[in-house]
Amino acid sequence: MPQGVRVQIPPSPSLPIYTNKENILKIETETRDDHQVAVNVELENNQMESARRRAAHKIAQRMKIPGFRPGKAPYDVVLRSAGESAIAEEAIELLVDEIYPKVLEETGIKAAAPGSLEEVASIDPPKFKFIIPLSPAIDLGDYRSIRLDYDWQPPTEDKVDEAIEELRRMYSTTENVDRGIKIGDFVLTDLIGKKAKSGKDETPIIEKPGNPVFIRPDEKSDEWPFSGFSKNLIGMNVDETKTFTHKFPKDLEDENLRGSTVNFEVKVKTIRGMILPELNEDFAKRVGKFENISTLREAIQSNLSNQSKAEYEDVYFEKLIEKIKEQAIIKYPPQVLEHESEHVKEDLKRRLAEQNLELDVYLKMRELDHEKFIEEEVTPVAIRRLERSLIMDQLAIDEKIEVSEESLNSAFQQTWFEIQRDEQFQKLTKRNKPSQKLMESVAMESASRAMIRQTLDRLKSIAIGEATEIAKEPVKPKNTTKRKPKKEQANKINEPAEPIQKPEL
Repeated sequence: MPQGVRVQIPPSPSLPIYTNKENILKIETETRDDHQVAVNVELENNQMESARRRAAHKIAQRMKIPGFRPGKAPYDVVLRSAGESAIAEEAIELLVDEIYPKVLEETGIKAAAPGSLEEVASIDPPKFKFIIPLSPAIDLGDYRSIRLDYDWQPPTEDKVDEAIEELRRMYSTTENVDRGIKIGDFVLTDLIGKKAKSGKDETPIIEKPGNPVFIRPDEKSDEWPFSGFSKNLIGMNVDETKTFTHKFPKDLEDENLRGSTVNFEVKVKTIRGMILPELNEDFAKRVGKFENISTLREAIQSNLSNQSKAEYEDVYFEKLIEKIKEQAIIKYPPQVLEHESEHVKEDLKRRLAEQNLELDVYLKMRELDHEKFIEEEVTPVAIRRLERSLIMDQLAIDEKIEVSEESLNSAFQQTWFEIQRDEQFQKLTKRNKPSQKLMESVAMESASRAMIRQTLDRLKSIAIGEATEIAKEPVKPKNTTKRKPKKEQANKINEPAEPIQKPEL
């Protein structure tokens, strides 16, 4: 049987399920420590024989038996042709398909994933043991008592000035100068880097002739080859050579430099001084079609505020959710974690593909085997992501969060704007309109974003002590008047129930 196959209830007439007349004799359940349930099922004695007959008929339909049309061979003939084990296997599969939905119904188990048939304890009478993963269960405890100050402050005018100066440097021109290197200069260098303990003839791990360097006024984490590198060149002149040493951290992303002590040798080839543009209306219009410097400052202030607030809230909500997690009880089966781990792996594969790398090559470069990679890097990330998601979902339920139409529209516009900027999307929609499936996907993503945003806003109001009490739903009086169902309701009554997942054999 294919794993994870779904079966609709009610099923087709060709696949009957057990009705109340065909009772399961006994169901025993035992909850396991890994948030799964072991279910032992015993059927009536004659049900296996009935299943064998139906199994033989199915086999006869797909098996060529001399002298008989498909599906017309008698049971004894099919038994001789296919063998007892083949019929028994098919019969067990039929019984499992038929009774599994009934087991879920009678036990009230809400399965998080397809169950598995762990054991066939007996054939006559049929006795099966299923292992069924339970849906995650979350108890957040007294999360409304948690407090965490929210003290984000908007960027100062000095930060705006720094951003404007950065813009001036971006739109600057340069000219060769005959002096020592100063902050703000562009420098062309020949750069060589060797590990400290390597011999003279050993190949450098860094060799960059004609390496351009901008002498930054401050240290940036993304400066190459390390933060603060350019400041080592201040005061040097053309044709001057300088050596210095740097020790790279052990958690560096670049595996070639990770944890290494490197001796650098830099020779200055060219020094170009920067000529900054004047701050006037022409500059404002050149940067972004702003009317004047005042409107440019306002736009920069807004952008800096949004970025600063987003960065602050990333840390703030991470701390807040961690506080909730410390007192929460979160249970989920291993299948749910495995599913999240696959998402983590797929995300990594996608990022590696953008760098023209495959996962196997990436692991080889890092000298990691796949099992260790999953255990040490994928699983911890998957646990954090899964538990954060479960906490957020439960918060939305407990707080009765409802997404407003205004929030949903705003989220949709933002999501759609981001997608339109994607190069792959632009290629796909260059000649064709966006598909209905894509639009539905955008709508779902937008709804998810809006829900997360409103849940986080509520969480913040709780943490700073400004949340209102959760509104209690009024008790609606029972209406005993019998009414005919509306057309829409009647249609829903006739729709099939939600699909129930088959167990994995």
